[in-house]
Amino acid sequence: MSKQGKVTVLGAFVADAAFRANRQPVMGETILGGNFSLGPGGKGSNQAVAAARTGADVTMITKLGKDAFANMALQLWEDEGITPRVAQIEDSYTGAAYIFIEEGTGNNAIIVCPGAALTITPAFIDECSEAITSADVFVTQLEQSIDAAVRALEIAKGANVTTLFNPAPAESVDDSIFTLCDFVTPNETEAEGFTGIKVVTVDDARKAGDALLKKGVGTALITLGENGALVHGPDVSEHIPVFNAGPVVETTGAGDAFNGGFATALARGDSPLVAARFASAVAGLSVTRPGTAPSMPALEEVQKLLDT
Repeated sequence: MSKQGKVTVLGAFVADAAFRANRQPVMGETILGGNFSLGPGGKGSNQAVAAARTGADVTMITKLGKDAFANMALQLWEDEGITPRVAQIEDSYTGAAYIFIEEGTGNNAIIVCPGAALTITPAFIDECSEAITSADVFVTQLEQSIDAAVRALEIAKGANVTTLFNPAPAESVDDSIFTLCDFVTPNETEAEGFTGIKVVTVDDARKAGDALLKKGVGTALITLGENGALVHGPDVSEHIPVFNAGPVVETTGAGDAFNGGFATALARGDSPLVAARFASAVAGLSVTRPGTAPSMPALEEVQKLLDT
């Protein structure tokens, strides 16, 4: 597959320890689960895999420990053709996540410990600046320090690289970060946290989108779970429905699939609306299979779904 467009991702790799059961235990209780798996995850790494599988030339910026989970990360990126811009450090660990998956619905609850990724500093970002300035699209989230994310967005913006900020996991941020964002992709909960507007309907998302534009965002993409996504900018406000690619197995990683697919489409020159539709198809396919990084679809699968 020939690569189209360069995407650089700043974020974390974490090993996903996924537990399936009918429900979560209450404090002090032990219950039997239905299944367990250990595999690659982390928002940044998942997004990088989604972008690589859907056709982008991807670089991943992060820090890892020197342990078995780091080996898992490096092997994943080699297998996926992702260029690592990575430092391994002795005095921390590679990130890990506890993921509870409700067997009846596929819904999830997650605890993330980013480990070494939390030691990423603005100085380290400066060392990696060439990987950012040479990209068509730069993507980051909040699994590393906000200061590092801001510095990377500043570098990208200064080089006229398209910036995509996925504000997850939900953290309190200074509004000044939004002026660095060509695109911001909160879910309903994150959009409410940044705007104070409860997002349930598409109209609610439009109100939250207006509030984000006032904060300096170029275009807001508010993801609405099974209700799709809203692309909301100064000259556009269009609802993108979800793609039904089959029965839902697991929703973990759907947002990462969306962001990675959106970055790929922007990097190859698609309009935001076309890119959002492509991203929705990527996410729609990802929820039909278990895991996070392993669930990311290939470009051929996405194209086939778009053509149906």
